[in-house]
Amino acid sequence: MRFSDIPGQEAIKQRLRSTIKDERVSHAQLFMGPEGNGKLALAIAYAQFINCPHRSEEDSCGQCPSCKQFAKLAHPDLHFIFPTVKKKDGGTNKALSRDYLKEWRELFIEKNGLFSLQEWYQKISVENKQGVIYADDANEILKALAYKSYESEYRIVIIWMVEKLQHMAAPKLLKILEEPPEKTLFVLLTENSDQILSTIKSRTQLVKIPAINDEDMLRWLQTCKLSDMELMLHIVSMSDGNIVQARLQMNDTEQDSYNFTTFRDWMRHCFKADYKQLADMSAAFSKIGRERQKTFYAYALKIVRFSIHLHLKNNSIIKSGKTENEFLSKFYPYFNGRNIFLFAEEFNKAIYETERNASPQILFMDISLKATSWLRLKKS
Repeated sequence: MRFSDIPGQEAIKQRLRSTIKDERVSHAQLFMGPEGNGKLALAIAYAQFINCPHRSEEDSCGQCPSCKQFAKLAHPDLHFIFPTVKKKDGGTNKALSRDYLKEWRELFIEKNGLFSLQEWYQKISVENKQGVIYADDANEILKALAYKSYESEYRIVIIWMVEKLQHMAAPKLLKILEEPPEKTLFVLLTENSDQILSTIKSRTQLVKIPAINDEDMLRWLQTCKLSDMELMLHIVSMSDGNIVQARLQMNDTEQDSYNFTTFRDWMRHCFKADYKQLADMSAAFSKIGRERQKTFYAYALKIVRFSIHLHLKNNSIIKSGKTENEFLSKFYPYFNGRNIFLFAEEFNKAIYETERNASPQILFMDISLKATSWLRLKKS
C-alpha cells in the first residue's frame, strides 16, 4: 500500500511524510476519524514508507522486497490487533488476531484497505456476537516485541478499532505504551475516541483524519470506471465523504434497500397499530445479526435528522435518493416537536442496548409499542 493508492488526504500524507523527514516519529499515534476516510490504508502506507529503503520524498518505491511484503500484509515486522470473536471449532479458547490473518489479508486486498467494521464482521461471520480486542492479543504483542526486529528499522503495531479493547487488555496495552521498545511504532485507529480510555489517549499523538472531500471522492469514483456524471454526483452527495458508503451506493446494496423498506413499513404498521405485523417484523428483525440491526437503527436516526431539517426548511442539507425523498416529504410531519426527540433518544438507546446483547426481538417490539402512541402526537 503506497500513499498514491489512497484517495485524497494529501494534507495528512504530507504530515506523515514530514515525521520521517524531520526524524520526529512519535512512538504511539492515534488516527481518529469517521468511517470510510482511509485511516487503515494510511496506517499501512505510513508503515511501508518508514521501512522502504528506496523511498522517495513522496512515497515508498513499491518494488523492493519490504514493500512487496507490506503490500500483502505479510511483513514479519508488521503486527495487527483487531476485533475478533472466539472460534467455535475447538482448539485453544483464546481469541487472537493472528488466527484471523488469512481473512484480514483477503479483505484488505479485496477492498484496497477501505472497509468498515461491519464488513469485517461479515467476513469472519460473527453472527450475533460482538467483536472484541481481547487481553490474549495484548499478551501476544508483548511477546513479539520482546525480540528484535527481523528485517526493518521499525516494528509496526497497528491496532484497528482500539475502542473495542476489552477492559482486561487495557492495562497490558498501557504498559507497553508507557515503556515502548526502541524503534517500535504503535498506530491506533478509532472511529469513536470517546470510548477510548483517557489513559490510553494521553499516551498517543493524535492525528485527526477528516472525511474524504467531495472533489477527491469524485476523482475516486472516476477511477472506478463510472461514466455517468449525474450518478457520480449523487453518490458523492449521499456518501458524506465515506468511501465505504460510496462503494455501497455504487453497488446498490441489499442493506440500503432493507433499511429504507423496513423503516417505511415499520412506521406504517406502527401508525396503524397493527400489532400482528409488528410482532412478525420483530421476529424477522431478530434474525439479521446485531451489526445489521445497529446499522438499521443508525438509519432511523438519519431519518430523524432529515425530518428536523425539513421542519426547519433546510431541504438542501438532505442527501437522499428520489424514492426516499418522496417518502420523507409525506412522513416528516409525523416526527414533530412533541415526539422527535423521544424517537431520537430511543434509536440511540437501541444501538447502545444492541451492542450490549439485549434481545433484538424484545427491543424492536418495545420501540414499536412506543411508536404507536408517539406517531399520533400532533405538533404542539
